[in-house]
Amino acid sequence: MIRKLLVAYDGSDAARAAFDFGADMAARYGAELHVLAVARPPEFGTEEETEAAIEQSKGHCEMLLDALKPRLGARAAVLAVVVGHPSDQIVRYAEAHAIDHIVVGHRGRTLFDRLLVGSVARQVVAHARCGVSVLR
Repeated sequence: MIRKLLVAYDGSDAARAAFDFGADMAARYGAELHVLAVARPPEFGTEEETEAAIEQSKGHCEMLLDALKPRLGARAAVLAVVVGHPSDQIVRYAEAHAIDHIVVGHRGRTLFDRLLVGSVARQVVAHARCGVSVLR
């Protein structure tokens, strides 16, 4: 039984498909819907530059989640932004919130990100302790 469902969201086409699928799945099961955006810190930089980059990234993630609110309609959802590597943060969030199922998009925002850190979806599937749906 799915009681809590998490959708990982980065604003990409695959993430929008994952959101639609996850929101529908949550409604069908009567599950609590969580939508998580992960602000990635820069790889290099000074402390001041890092803080500014993180704040800018968090602001962008909050804007992405705010844009989903009209699509939620009257449905309640937990919208959250965390900072870190996407696959690590998705798995940690799922464990911390007793998530029963995770929905992620197959492809993320950029080819460079996929080449640099590998597929977030692949890493979530490998490390999550709950079911995972990957949407193309």
